[in-house]
Amino acid sequence: MKPKGYRRGYPVAVLIGVEADHAAVWQIYSQVAKPQQTIPLSDRRDQKALYNFHESIVNAIRPILKVGVRSIILASPPRTNFGQSLQNHLSAHHQWLLQGPNKATISLIEGAASTPPQVAALTQKPAFKQLIQDNAAEETENLLELLEKRLNDNLVAFSQDDAENLIFNPQAPGKPQPEYLLLTNTYLAGTRQKNRLHRLMQIAQNKQIKTRVIDAESNAGARLTQLGGIVCLEKRA
Repeated sequence: MKPKGYRRGYPVAVLIGVEADHAAVWQIYSQVAKPQQTIPLSDRRDQKALYNFHESIVNAIRPILKVGVRSIILASPPRTNFGQSLQNHLSAHHQWLLQGPNKATISLIEGAASTPPQVAALTQKPAFKQLIQDNAAEETENLLELLEKRLNDNLVAFSQDDAENLIFNPQAPGKPQPEYLLLTNTYLAGTRQKNRLHRLMQIAQNKQIKTRVIDAESNAGARLTQLGGIVCLEKRA
């Protein structure tokens, strides 16, 4: 039996539906969209209330970003600037999201995303699917840069066995710690030990180790394939 969490697939993006008086935060998986939180806004004309509203959204998505999701999609109704207003806030007050090897990709799309039917309709639009593809391409380029750096620093485990050893067993204080579990979609689809791999991915996510499934056709995916299809990146303590 598959672990329960993997019926939803693997994390793909954060979707934030921004309306006049609230925001709905969703985690988009490869198979489903899962609601996370709805954040109310009392008065959009009140600049202090608007600032606190945007900060509440940032706090709501922090746990999702910690597991390695770096694609953020802001949806708002046509002829409104709600999504753009949030993007401007992120640019002005949260540069940590936009810089460095772990930077996020933030995109805007027109549409409502407050209810499951609205999200289902939005995620089926060609424009949304293209955003996911474009954001994934940019994200994997960032991961490829990080992978090459960790290879040069000898901070990469090259097999599922080694990844399990790093992730399942606490590492001694002062020793490198697991930070990323990276694997290709081809490795995930082709393994004969799916239950074992799903368990590894679930435990990694539970321990807030960033877990990413990468398209084998991308540059990063091709490099991962050269390395066996799965790696665990460590970081120095």
